[in-house]
Amino acid sequence: MRYAYGVTSALLLAGSALTLVTGFPAGAQVAQNDQSEMRTVVPRAGAPSSFADLTQQLQPAVVNISTRQRVKVQNNNPFAGTPFGDLFGGGQGGAGPQTREAQSLGSGFIISADGYVVTNNHVITADGQGEVESITVTTPDGTEYPAKLIGKDAASDLAVLKISSPKAFPFVKFGDSRKARVGDWVIAIGNPFGLGGTVTQGIVSAVYRNTGSGSAYDRYLQTDASINRGNSGGPMFDMAGNVIGINNAIFSPTGGSVGIGFAIPAEIASPIVDKLRAGQAIDRGYLGVRIQPLSEDLAASLGLPKNRGEFIQAVEPAQAAAKAGIQAGDVVVKVDGKDVSPDQTLSFIVANTAPGKRIPVELLRNGQRLTVQTVVGKRPTEEELAQQSFDPDAQQDDDSFAGPAKPAPQGPSVLQTSLGVAAIPLTPQIARQLGAGEDAKGVVITAVDASSDAGAKGLQRGDIVLSANYVSVTALADLERIVRTAKSEGREAVLLRIQRRGQPATYMPVRLR
Repeated sequence: MRYAYGVTSALLLAGSALTLVTGFPAGAQVAQNDQSEMRTVVPRAGAPSSFADLTQQLQPAVVNISTRQRVKVQNNNPFAGTPFGDLFGGGQGGAGPQTREAQSLGSGFIISADGYVVTNNHVITADGQGEVESITVTTPDGTEYPAKLIGKDAASDLAVLKISSPKAFPFVKFGDSRKARVGDWVIAIGNPFGLGGTVTQGIVSAVYRNTGSGSAYDRYLQTDASINRGNSGGPMFDMAGNVIGINNAIFSPTGGSVGIGFAIPAEIASPIVDKLRAGQAIDRGYLGVRIQPLSEDLAASLGLPKNRGEFIQAVEPAQAAAKAGIQAGDVVVKVDGKDVSPDQTLSFIVANTAPGKRIPVELLRNGQRLTVQTVVGKRPTEEELAQQSFDPDAQQDDDSFAGPAKPAPQGPSVLQTSLGVAAIPLTPQIARQLGAGEDAKGVVITAVDASSDAGAKGLQRGDIVLSANYVSVTALADLERIVRTAKSEGREAVLLRIQRRGQPATYMPVRLR
């Protein structure tokens, strides 16, 4: 399994302490990793005798980040619906949602003397069941600063915060991760498991590692420097003191470090951070295709070399690829002059192409090579993309009634409380994945409470609700309105018309609760 963790880090020494660490008068705005300073502290070429001087110079700019969250939890009152239900609070027998306070910890680093801080988006974002109420940045000397969220980007998992002080903060600068080579020494500074100011060392294990997540930014520096829960968002430094990566995730069967960690390369992070800091939108390119790597078997079936190009599984209607004539079954081998490979995926190339740009796309179709011209579209948000993908066979989360990608809930809906189901709108993309026509209308069941009558009747994830009480359902609001009306009229059940993949539509009465 692959785990991404939120983390904690350490920050600055302000005032007179700053003089001792940097060698500059208090308030001097010189980067902690300025080359004039680094020449006196970087280890010698080859195996360093110690990382102590390097760490002492850089650590003041690494911070701890904590959030306070209000998390929604389901009140599983065993006495709900009985005269004793109100004894447990929550109204209506205590079945309503409750909230609890939670905290998360992460790491980050200061990139300017006036207090801009970089971290991972997942460090300062609720996990889908709550809302972040406050963000606090803590420096190595224990000083706490309330932080303002300047901008965040889910696709790259980056966020920029701002803290303020009358005095200048120690800070570090991004380096050039393109110069990183396999075998180079690196150090990671962060707060694994809440242990503030922890330093680990290792080497660059791989560059441009593709982890198979399908993300537009699935391109990481891999390291064997220990990265654990609490390290995410912290910096990875090279031996010149440059930030060449942002610690982001680990691969682990146990949840702890096994020597396979991943960092977002500085060449990807730095431009995005600059835009977030300036309040600019992050626009990415988009073709509108579902792709698959050219595996050994797939390549053999097509008579092609493996790991060169990517296979088009499906093309979204009315998107850039469809307009250019790209078809399912095509193999994309080059985009805008760049070869498509495991190190440079189609998603990565297109996402980093400006929307509106006209580019050539080289294809293999039925053994013939051809080139089409396409105008790159604008990539939808991560939430919109999540709604375009639905795996009916995926395991549902019965506790949270999660959707296909666990979008942030708006609180338990009338469908959850009255029918015991969760649902999402039926998009043309999801309709195709469920074997329905692209013009099908309805809502898709994403989870069913096994203890409800819907669960007892066999309603399941992936079922499409076409109508309720003989009224067509084209949106979630339609089904919610019908259920509310039925309850207000004193009905004990609603009649749903259900379409299941590979079967004819049938009617199913479901009791309300």
